[in-house]
Amino acid sequence: MSDLFLSLIIPAHNEEARLPGTLQQVLDFLSAQPYQSEVLVVENASHDRTLQVAQEFAQRYPRLRVLQCPQRGKGFAVRQGMLAARGEYRFMCDADLAMPASEISRFLPPTLTGVDIAIASREAPGAIRSHEPLYRHLIGRAYNFLTRLWLLPGLQDTQCGYKCFRGTVVDELFSRQTLGGWSFDVEILFIARRRGLRIVEVPISWAYIPGSKVSVIKSSLRVVVELLTIRLNGWRGVYERTL
Repeated sequence: MSDLFLSLIIPAHNEEARLPGTLQQVLDFLSAQPYQSEVLVVENASHDRTLQVAQEFAQRYPRLRVLQCPQRGKGFAVRQGMLAARGEYRFMCDADLAMPASEISRFLPPTLTGVDIAIASREAPGAIRSHEPLYRHLIGRAYNFLTRLWLLPGLQDTQCGYKCFRGTVVDELFSRQTLGGWSFDVEILFIARRRGLRIVEVPISWAYIPGSKVSVIKSSLRVVVELLTIRLNGWRGVYERTL
């Protein structure tokens, strides 16, 4: 069994500009912790120097591994990283690092215990969100309304890009994942709920970082289709099948 406590998975598509600052911050944070850890950057069909930037960091920091996921889609990149990771806890992290690295500790023992999945929330009591354009916030809340109505009642923020999984549940969840698009993490949480896993929301301090690769308006119709696909998969028993 691996003695790694934490694996940090960072999917990266065309992130050559933001990746250096993010990697330096998370590596500095992890180097100050008392536990063993690793960072997995999953380069995802980039057209810039994302891969080279990650590899240059990996030459300087032994705890950093670089993977390549040629199938474009954040969900596919996260799945590859999760299944390749070795940590007792596995944390997915956006490349923009809109949540300070210091908040990672709030998702882990001894601060948080007895849960299978801890998801960052910008809506839970105590959360702080700043600098987000109003239109993005309103579209995000509409998306969450549909998510709660159709799939995940009670969860106020399923789309924040920071989520921590106990390593023992990763295979049973991510091996059943079918979506690679914007709603992949909703699908993972839906599977987790159906399997009786405990999910909690962790309020965080979050700041909107310009440069998102997601066009919220263009993606709106697509994500509605994805939510309906998850619901249909649930009715058809897709997630109960042995893979």
